[in-house]
Amino acid sequence: MSPIPKQTRQWIVSNPPKTNVSLSGDDATFKLQTVDTPSITDGQVLVKLKYLSNDPAQRGWIQDGADAERLYVPPVRQGDVMRSFGIGEIVQSKAENLKEGQLVSYMANWTDYRVLEAKEATPIQEDKEAGIKATHFIGALGGPGLTAYYGLVKVAEAKAEDTVVVSGAAGSTGSMVVQIAKHVLGCKRVIGIAGGAEKCSWVESLGADVCVDYKAADFEEKLIKATDGYVEVYFDNVGGHILDTMLKRIKRYGRVAVCGSIATYNDPESTNLKNWFEVIANRIELKGFIVFDAYLKGNGQEMVDTVRNAVKDKKIQIEKQEETIVPTKFEDIPKTWTMLFEGGNKGKLVTELTN
Repeated sequence: MSPIPKQTRQWIVSNPPKTNVSLSGDDATFKLQTVDTPSITDGQVLVKLKYLSNDPAQRGWIQDGADAERLYVPPVRQGDVMRSFGIGEIVQSKAENLKEGQLVSYMANWTDYRVLEAKEATPIQEDKEAGIKATHFIGALGGPGLTAYYGLVKVAEAKAEDTVVVSGAAGSTGSMVVQIAKHVLGCKRVIGIAGGAEKCSWVESLGADVCVDYKAADFEEKLIKATDGYVEVYFDNVGGHILDTMLKRIKRYGRVAVCGSIATYNDPESTNLKNWFEVIANRIELKGFIVFDAYLKGNGQEMVDTVRNAVKDKKIQIEKQEETIVPTKFEDIPKTWTMLFEGGNKGKLVTELTN
C-alpha cells in the first residue's frame, strides 16, 4: 500500500450556480484546494477514494439560494466540499470491525482522503460468480437500484397487468426500472424514453418492448403510437417537456412516480406544464419521492436484497449497468460529473480515479 501523503486534494463549491454549471473562469462553480490529510483516532478509519458516484440530484444540492427548509438534505453551501457518494479503500484503521484494504461505500465527497467513524463506512463484498463488482454498490445495488425498485413498486404500485413508461431510461435509475418492470414484476408492456438511436437500442436490449427517441423530430408521434390505449404507470426521471407530453398518455386513475427533473435542473424557470389539466380531468396520481424514504419506512435493506437476488437469478443484467466508467484524473472530477447533463452516459456514470 502506498504511503499516505501529508496533504489531500478536494473540490469545494466556490460559486453556487443559478443556471448552468461553469467549469472555468472567475465564476467557476468548483475550486480545487489542498489541505492537510486528517489523522484518525479510536473508532475511526481513513479512506482513500477510488470511485465516485455521479447523480443528477447533486445539482439540486448546490443550487444558489437553495432553501434548507425545503430541501430533503442540507444544501452544499459556498466553501463546502462537494458532496458525493463513493467507493473507497481503508488505508488506516483504528476500528475493530474494519481492516486496512477493505473496500467500503460511504459519503465520499470530492476529496482524496476522508476520516470516517466506523458506522459511516459500509463494507462491500464483490461476487465474481454473480458478476457483482465494487462499483455496483453505487449503482444497481446502491441508490439507483433502490430508487428504481422503491419508486416503481412502492410509490407507483406497478403490477404485472400494467404498462409502464420510464423516461431517462438509459440512465442509472431508468435502466433499472426497465429491468425490474419487465423481468421482476413481469409488467405487460415496458416503454422506455431515451435520447438517440444507440441508447434506445441498448434500453431495448435490457427488456423494454420499445424505446422512443426523444431527440427524434417525430418523437410525439412515436410516443403516441407506443402508448396506444394509454398507460397505467409513468416513472418520471426528467420533468419538463417529456413529463408534460406524458400527462396526455396516462390512463384515467393512472400513477406517476416523480423521481427527478434533470431537464430543468440547470434552468429551474423552464418548467412549463401546458397539460396540467389532464391531472384533474383524468384523476392522475402524481407522487414525488426520495430514495431515503425507503429507509425511513424501515424496509430499504429488504428492497436492496430483493434487487440483489434478482441479479443472482439473472433477471437483472447487472453487467450492463456500468456502461460508462470514466477513468478520470482528480483534477478533472467536475468535467466528468457534467457528462450527466450532456447525455454522455448509458447506465450508471462512475468516475474512476486514476491519480
